[in-house]
Amino acid sequence: MKAIRLEKTGGPEVLALQDIELPPPAPGQIRVKHTAIGVNFIDTYHRSGLYPVPLPSGLGVEAAGIVEAAGKTVSNLKVGDRIGYCTGPIGAYAEANNVPADRVVKLPPGVSDDAAAAGMLKGMTAEYLLRRTFPVKHGQTILCHSAAGGVGVIACQWARHLGATVIGTVGNDDKVELAKANGCAYVLNTRKDDWVERVREITEGEGVPVVYDSIGKDTWGGSLDCLAVRGMMVSFGNSSGPVPAFEPAILGAKGSLYLTRPTLFNYTRTTEELQASADALFAMITSGAVKIIVNQRFKLADARAAHETLHTGRTTGATVLIP
Repeated sequence: MKAIRLEKTGGPEVLALQDIELPPPAPGQIRVKHTAIGVNFIDTYHRSGLYPVPLPSGLGVEAAGIVEAAGKTVSNLKVGDRIGYCTGPIGAYAEANNVPADRVVKLPPGVSDDAAAAGMLKGMTAEYLLRRTFPVKHGQTILCHSAAGGVGVIACQWARHLGATVIGTVGNDDKVELAKANGCAYVLNTRKDDWVERVREITEGEGVPVVYDSIGKDTWGGSLDCLAVRGMMVSFGNSSGPVPAFEPAILGAKGSLYLTRPTLFNYTRTTEELQASADALFAMITSGAVKIIVNQRFKLADARAAHETLHTGRTTGATVLIP
Protein backbone atom coordinates (compact mmCIF):
# COMPACT_ATOMS: atom_id res chain seq x y z
CA MET A 1 0.00 0.00 0.00
CA LYS A 2 0.98 3.65 -0.29
CA ALA A 3 2.06 5.52 2.83
CA ILE A 4 3.81 8.76 3.73
CA ARG A 5 7.08 8.08 5.57
CA LEU A 6 9.95 10.10 7.00
CA GLU A 7 13.51 8.89 7.47
CA LYS A 8 14.63 12.03 9.33
CA THR A 9 13.01 15.03 10.97
CA GLY A 10 12.81 18.41 9.30
CA GLY A 11 10.57 20.50 7.07
CA PRO A 12 7.81 19.28 4.75
CA GLU A 13 10.49 18.14 2.30
CA VAL A 14 11.27 15.08 4.47
CA LEU A 15 7.87 13.56 3.68
CA ALA A 16 7.99 10.84 1.02
CA LEU A 17 5.33 8.58 -0.51
CA GLN A 18 6.48 4.96 -0.32
CA ASP A 19 5.18 1.45 -0.97
CA ILE A 20 5.06 -0.54 2.26
CA GLU A 21 3.68 -3.87 3.43
CA LEU A 22 0.98 -3.77 6.10
CA PRO A 23 0.89 -7.01 8.14
CA PRO A 24 -2.39 -8.61 9.23
CA PRO A 25 -3.89 -7.03 12.34
CA ALA A 26 -2.52 -8.45 15.59
CA PRO A 27 -4.84 -9.66 18.38
CA GLY A 28 -6.84 -6.70 19.62
CA GLN A 29 -6.26 -4.72 16.43
CA ILE A 30 -8.33 -3.92 13.36
CA ARG A 31 -7.16 -2.97 9.89
CA VAL A 32 -8.84 0.20 8.65
CA LYS A 33 -9.07 1.11 4.97
CA HIS A 34 -8.92 4.89 5.10
CA THR A 35 -11.43 7.06 3.29
CA ALA A 36 -10.24 10.39 4.72
CA ILE A 37 -7.22 11.40 6.81
CA GLY A 38 -6.96 14.34 9.18
CA VAL A 39 -4.08 16.80 9.01
CA ASN A 40 -3.19 18.38 12.36
CA PHE A 41 -0.49 20.60 13.83
CA ILE A 42 0.68 17.70 15.99
CA ASP A 43 1.72 16.02 12.73
CA THR A 44 4.09 18.92 12.04
CA TYR A 45 5.53 18.57 15.55
CA HIS A 46 6.22 14.86 14.94
CA ARG A 47 7.72 15.66 11.53
CA SER A 48 9.97 18.47 12.82
CA GLY A 49 11.16 16.58 15.88
CA LEU A 50 9.53 18.93 18.39
CA TYR A 51 7.65 15.87 19.63
CA PRO A 52 10.20 13.06 19.00
CA VAL A 53 9.11 9.76 17.45
CA PRO A 54 11.25 6.71 16.62
CA LEU A 55 12.60 6.90 13.07
CA PRO A 56 11.93 5.89 10.38
CA SER A 57 8.26 6.57 10.94
CA GLY A 58 4.90 7.08 9.43
CA LEU A 59 2.88 10.20 10.21
CA GLY A 60 -0.63 11.16 11.24
CA VAL A 61 -2.87 10.12 14.13
CA GLU A 62 -6.38 10.70 12.77
CA ALA A 63 -8.47 9.06 10.06
CA ALA A 64 -11.85 7.65 9.15
CA GLY A 65 -12.58 4.53 7.17
CA ILE A 66 -13.96 1.02 6.96
CA VAL A 67 -12.93 -2.03 8.99
CA GLU A 68 -11.27 -4.44 6.55
CA ALA A 69 -10.10 -7.11 8.97
CA ALA A 70 -10.12 -7.82 12.68
CA GLY A 71 -7.52 -9.60 14.78
CA LYS A 72 -8.22 -12.21 17.40
CA THR A 73 -10.09 -11.11 20.55
CA VAL A 74 -11.86 -8.24 18.74
CA SER A 75 -15.55 -8.64 19.42
CA ASN A 76 -17.00 -5.13 19.35
CA LEU A 77 -16.26 -4.41 15.68
CA LYS A 78 -16.84 -6.27 12.43
CA VAL A 79 -15.74 -5.99 8.82
CA GLY A 80 -17.62 -3.17 7.10
CA ASP A 81 -18.12 -0.98 10.18
CA ARG A 82 -17.48 2.74 9.67
CA ILE A 83 -15.03 3.97 12.28
CA GLY A 84 -12.84 6.91 13.19
CA TYR A 85 -9.75 7.30 15.35
CA CYS A 86 -7.66 10.25 16.47
CA THR A 87 -5.26 9.17 19.20
CA GLY A 88 -2.91 7.08 17.12
CA PRO A 89 -0.98 4.98 16.59
CA ILE A 90 1.07 7.15 14.23
CA GLY A 91 0.62 6.06 10.64
CA ALA A 92 -2.66 7.56 9.48
CA TYR A 93 -1.04 9.12 6.38
CA ALA A 94 -1.54 5.88 4.47
CA GLU A 95 -4.12 3.93 2.51
CA ALA A 96 -4.71 1.72 5.56
CA ASN A 97 -3.53 1.27 9.14
CA ASN A 98 -3.67 -1.30 11.93
CA VAL A 99 -5.06 0.29 15.08
CA PRO A 100 -6.12 -0.98 18.51
CA ALA A 101 -9.82 -1.80 18.50
CA ASP A 102 -10.28 -0.08 21.86
CA ARG A 103 -9.00 3.24 20.45
CA VAL A 104 -11.59 3.64 17.70
CA VAL A 105 -15.22 4.69 17.75
CA LYS A 106 -18.06 3.79 15.42
CA LEU A 107 -19.33 6.67 13.31
CA PRO A 108 -23.06 7.48 13.54
CA PRO A 109 -25.04 7.96 10.29
CA GLY A 110 -25.14 11.75 10.75
CA VAL A 111 -21.34 12.11 10.72
CA SER A 112 -19.60 11.83 7.34
CA ASP A 113 -16.16 10.30 6.85
CA ASP A 114 -14.75 13.73 5.96
CA ALA A 115 -16.26 15.28 9.09
CA ALA A 116 -14.89 12.50 11.28
CA ALA A 117 -11.37 12.66 9.81
CA ALA A 118 -11.34 16.44 9.93
CA GLY A 119 -13.16 16.86 13.19
CA MET A 120 -12.44 14.13 15.72
CA LEU A 121 -9.07 15.26 17.04
CA LYS A 122 -9.95 18.95 16.81
CA GLY A 123 -13.52 18.48 18.03
CA MET A 124 -12.62 16.23 20.94
CA THR A 125 -9.91 18.74 21.83
CA ALA A 126 -12.60 21.44 21.90
CA GLU A 127 -14.74 19.13 24.04
CA TYR A 128 -12.21 18.62 26.79
CA LEU A 129 -11.02 22.24 26.70
CA LEU A 130 -14.51 23.70 27.11
CA ARG A 131 -16.12 21.04 29.28
CA ARG A 132 -13.31 19.63 31.43
CA THR A 133 -10.09 21.71 31.43
CA PHE A 134 -12.01 24.91 32.14
CA PRO A 135 -15.78 24.30 32.16
CA VAL A 136 -17.19 27.32 30.32
CA LYS A 137 -20.39 28.71 31.79
CA HIS A 138 -23.23 30.69 30.28
CA GLY A 139 -22.55 34.41 30.44
CA GLN A 140 -18.75 34.22 30.62
CA THR A 141 -16.51 36.08 28.18
CA ILE A 142 -13.57 34.00 26.97
CA LEU A 143 -10.59 34.44 24.63
CA CYS A 144 -9.81 31.88 21.95
CA HIS A 145 -6.75 32.31 19.74
CA SER A 146 -6.64 31.04 16.13
CA ALA A 147 -10.41 31.38 15.95
CA ALA A 148 -10.46 30.57 12.24
CA GLY A 149 -8.22 27.51 12.57
CA GLY A 150 -9.13 23.86 12.92
CA VAL A 151 -9.73 23.72 16.67
CA GLY A 152 -10.76 27.36 16.89
CA VAL A 153 -13.67 27.13 14.45
CA ILE A 154 -15.14 24.21 16.40
CA ALA A 155 -14.37 25.58 19.87
CA CYS A 156 -15.91 28.98 19.11
CA GLN A 157 -19.13 27.41 17.81
CA TRP A 158 -19.30 25.17 20.86
CA ALA A 159 -18.60 28.02 23.30
CA ARG A 160 -21.33 30.12 21.71
CA HIS A 161 -23.70 27.18 22.11
CA LEU A 162 -22.80 27.10 25.80
CA GLY A 163 -23.83 30.75 26.08
CA ALA A 164 -20.37 32.32 26.28
CA THR A 165 -19.29 35.55 24.62
CA VAL A 166 -16.29 34.63 22.52
CA ILE A 167 -13.41 36.97 21.73
CA GLY A 168 -11.47 35.34 18.92
CA THR A 169 -8.13 36.25 17.38
CA VAL A 170 -6.94 35.72 13.83
CA GLY A 171 -3.68 36.39 12.00
CA ASN A 172 -5.07 38.37 9.07
CA ASP A 173 -8.19 40.27 8.06
CA ASP A 174 -9.23 37.60 5.53
CA LYS A 175 -10.21 35.36 8.45
CA VAL A 176 -12.34 37.85 10.36
CA GLU A 177 -15.68 37.02 8.77
CA LEU A 178 -15.13 33.28 9.09
CA ALA A 179 -14.45 33.66 12.81
CA LYS A 180 -17.56 35.82 13.25
CA ALA A 181 -19.68 33.30 11.36
CA ASN A 182 -18.50 30.54 13.68
CA GLY A 183 -19.24 31.91 17.10
CA CYS A 184 -17.08 34.97 17.78
CA ALA A 185 -18.78 38.12 19.05
CA TYR A 186 -15.47 39.99 18.67
CA VAL A 187 -12.56 39.22 16.33
CA LEU A 188 -9.12 40.79 16.82
CA ASN A 189 -6.15 40.67 14.45
CA THR A 190 -3.04 39.83 16.48
CA ARG A 191 -0.77 41.32 13.80
CA LYS A 192 -2.29 44.78 13.70
CA ASP A 193 -4.62 45.31 16.67
CA ASP A 194 -3.58 46.06 20.24
CA TRP A 195 -5.45 42.91 21.11
CA VAL A 196 -4.53 42.86 24.80
CA GLU A 197 -5.89 46.37 25.27
CA ARG A 198 -9.03 45.50 23.29
CA VAL A 199 -9.70 42.46 25.50
CA ARG A 200 -9.44 44.69 28.56
CA GLU A 201 -11.82 47.21 26.97
CA ILE A 202 -14.37 44.54 26.06
CA THR A 203 -14.28 43.13 29.60
CA GLU A 204 -14.37 46.59 31.21
CA GLY A 205 -10.93 46.13 32.65
CA GLU A 206 -11.58 42.77 34.31
CA GLY A 207 -9.94 40.45 31.81
CA VAL A 208 -11.20 37.01 30.86
CA PRO A 209 -11.42 33.95 33.13
CA VAL A 210 -9.74 31.73 30.54
CA VAL A 211 -7.52 32.00 27.47
CA TYR A 212 -7.35 29.07 25.06
CA ASP A 213 -3.99 29.45 23.31
CA SER A 214 -2.78 27.15 20.54
CA ILE A 215 -0.23 29.65 19.17
CA GLY A 216 2.43 29.46 21.86
CA LYS A 217 5.49 31.71 21.74
CA ASP A 218 4.01 34.73 19.95
CA THR A 219 0.94 35.12 22.17
CA TRP A 220 2.24 33.87 25.51
CA GLY A 221 2.89 37.20 27.23
CA GLY A 222 -0.18 38.92 25.85
CA SER A 223 -2.41 36.02 26.82
CA LEU A 224 -1.29 36.26 30.45
CA ASP A 225 -2.09 39.99 30.39
CA CYS A 226 -5.64 39.28 29.17
CA LEU A 227 -6.52 37.11 32.16
CA ALA A 228 -8.61 38.14 35.12
CA VAL A 229 -7.37 37.57 38.66
CA ARG A 230 -7.15 33.79 39.24
CA GLY A 231 -7.78 33.21 35.54
CA MET A 232 -6.59 30.12 33.70
CA MET A 233 -4.09 30.05 30.87
CA VAL A 234 -4.74 26.96 28.73
CA SER A 235 -1.70 26.51 26.49
CA PHE A 236 -2.45 23.62 24.16
CA GLY A 237 -0.41 24.28 21.02
CA ASN A 238 2.78 25.72 19.53
CA SER A 239 1.94 26.94 16.01
CA SER A 240 4.39 29.86 16.41
CA GLY A 241 6.93 27.84 18.42
CA PRO A 242 7.18 26.60 22.02
CA VAL A 243 6.54 28.94 24.94
CA PRO A 244 9.91 30.23 26.23
CA ALA A 245 11.17 29.37 29.69
CA PHE A 246 9.70 31.59 32.41
CA GLU A 247 9.76 32.08 36.17
CA PRO A 248 6.61 30.69 37.84
CA ALA A 249 6.49 33.84 39.99
CA ILE A 250 5.13 35.69 36.95
CA LEU A 251 1.83 33.86 37.43
CA GLY A 252 1.52 35.35 40.92
CA ALA A 253 2.52 38.83 39.80
CA LYS A 254 -0.16 38.85 37.09
CA GLY A 255 -3.02 37.80 39.36
CA SER A 256 -2.42 34.37 40.91
CA LEU A 257 -3.01 32.79 37.53
CA TYR A 258 -3.41 29.10 36.78
CA LEU A 259 -1.53 27.45 33.92
CA THR A 260 -2.18 24.09 32.30
CA ARG A 261 -0.70 22.32 29.28
CA PRO A 262 -3.33 19.69 28.41
CA THR A 263 -3.33 17.07 25.66
CA LEU A 264 -6.16 15.05 24.19
CA PHE A 265 -4.34 11.82 24.99
CA ASN A 266 -4.53 12.50 28.72
CA TYR A 267 -8.24 13.28 28.49
CA THR A 268 -9.07 10.07 26.59
CA ARG A 269 -6.87 7.62 28.50
CA THR A 270 -9.55 4.96 28.84
CA THR A 271 -11.96 3.52 26.31
CA GLU A 272 -14.80 5.02 28.37
CA GLU A 273 -13.30 8.51 28.29
CA LEU A 274 -12.65 8.22 24.56
CA GLN A 275 -16.22 7.14 23.84
CA ALA A 276 -17.74 9.80 26.08
CA SER A 277 -15.74 12.56 24.37
CA ALA A 278 -16.67 11.27 20.91
CA ASP A 279 -20.33 10.97 21.89
CA ALA A 280 -20.38 14.57 23.07
CA LEU A 281 -18.81 15.75 19.82
CA PHE A 282 -21.08 13.66 17.59
CA ALA A 283 -24.14 14.99 19.45
CA MET A 284 -23.02 18.55 18.72
CA ILE A 285 -22.45 17.74 15.05
CA THR A 286 -25.72 15.90 14.48
CA SER A 287 -27.69 18.62 16.28
CA GLY A 288 -26.21 21.26 13.99
CA ALA A 289 -24.70 23.23 16.89
CA VAL A 290 -21.20 22.52 15.51
CA LYS A 291 -20.36 22.29 11.83
CA ILE A 292 -17.08 20.70 10.72
CA ILE A 293 -15.64 22.96 8.05
CA VAL A 294 -13.18 21.32 5.63
CA ASN A 295 -11.62 24.06 3.50
CA GLN A 296 -8.50 22.25 2.25
CA ARG A 297 -8.32 18.84 0.58
CA PHE A 298 -5.16 17.21 -0.76
CA LYS A 299 -4.35 13.83 -2.24
CA LEU A 300 -2.35 11.55 0.04
CA ALA A 301 0.60 11.89 -2.34
CA ASP A 302 0.51 15.66 -1.79
CA ALA A 303 1.01 15.55 1.99
CA ARG A 304 4.11 17.72 1.62
CA ALA A 305 2.04 20.45 -0.05
CA ALA A 306 -0.55 20.14 2.71
CA HIS A 307 2.12 20.79 5.34
CA GLU A 308 3.59 23.67 3.36
CA THR A 309 0.15 25.26 3.16
CA LEU A 310 -0.44 24.72 6.88
CA HIS A 311 2.79 26.56 7.68
CA THR A 312 1.76 29.64 5.69
CA GLY A 313 -0.96 30.45 8.20
CA ARG A 314 -3.45 30.92 5.36
CA THR A 315 -5.50 27.80 6.02
CA THR A 316 -8.95 28.04 7.57
CA GLY A 317 -11.01 25.30 9.16
CA ALA A 318 -9.75 21.76 8.66
CA THR A 319 -7.47 20.03 6.16
CA VAL A 320 -7.82 16.43 5.01
CA LEU A 321 -5.88 14.02 2.82
CA ILE A 322 -7.78 11.73 0.46
CA PRO A 323 -6.17 8.30 -0.17
